[in-house]
Order: sequence, then structure tokens, then C-alpha cells
Amino acid sequence: MSEETLRFEEAMSKLEDIVQKLESGDVPLEDAITLYKQGMELSAYCHGKLQHAEKQLISIIDENGQSTPFDPSKGRDSNG
Repeated sequence: MSEETLRFEEAMSKLEDIVQKLESGDVPLEDAITLYKQGMELSAYCHGKLQHAEKQLISIIDENGQSTPFDPSKGRDSNG
């Protein structure tokens, strides 16, 4: 499955599986290195997905249809 079609939840599940395998200590060194690399790629992928989602959540559409930044501490857009 390519990263373009990989859903966040699927990536997290794969990452959790990798962590469990590495934590078990029963993985040969060469396999552990491969798993570690895959885990780092999945971690970066998930981080990117979260950053993208955050950007979507912190902008709002004003009455003119324009996207404006949202300041959650003020409960409204940061432009006023």
C-alpha cells in the first residue's frame, strides 16, 4: 500500500505493531534495523498528517468565503 492511500489510523496501527515487535527484543538485528526505518517513515508520515489536519482546523471561512486564521484562545478569527 502506498503512502498516498494509507490512512492515518492504518499508519498508526502499523507503527504500533513495529514498536511492539522492537520492544519484545526477539527480533534479529537486521530485521530490527529494517523495522526501525519503517517506523521512522511511518512516524514522519503521521506527523505530516497531523500537521495538515491542524492547519485545516485552525482556519475558518468568514462570511465572504475567505479563509482566515482561527485563534482558539479567543474563540474567533485572529483578525478581529
